Amino acid sequence: MVSRGNSSTGARVRSEQGFGLVELLAAMMMLMVGILALFAMFESGIRTIKRASTVTTAGALADREMENMRAIRYDSIGLPEPLVVAAAAPYSSDPAYQATPANRVALNACGTAPCTTKVPVQTLTGADGKSYRVDTYMTWQTITGGRAVKLVTIVVRDGADTNKVWARTASSFDASTGE
Repeated sequence: MVSRGNSSTGARVRSEQGFGLVELLAAMMMLMVGILALFAMFESGIRTIKRASTVTTAGALADREMENMRAIRYDSIGLPEPLVVAAAAPYSSDPAYQATPANRVALNACGTAPCTTKVPVQTLTGADGKSYRVDTYMTWQTITGGRAVKLVTIVVRDGADTNKVWARTASSFDASTGE
């Protein structure tokens, strides 16, 4: 009779250490799941950085346009009424738009600044090379217990999808200070 308990082959198989095929496949699957999660995280980060870049560029364009308004005389702040009426959508659907012409700051003459600084809708290229639509609104606002001021609102939209608003800034201009 042959004793199996003392077999050198059986003892060797039981004492071997290492990975079998099933363990190796399980470990590879776990690594793949981890790597795929990292790729998804990187892709999400890239989208976030791209959006932040767009918002920053749009904000810089809005600030630049507002500084252009601050650089001109108070009397020259206004928009030619025919250009406001003819402005393409979504200009007239923005909350800053005033449907009543009496509430808009009309400008019949160019004043001291070039007329090109006073267009309601313009397309500009940002520092990132993308196209942006810059809408300018000028309205009369009366402060409670005060006088009427000119409120200039600059809205920067995506050049391809004008329903996406990337930046919005507003500033009031007072005749008594000339600013």
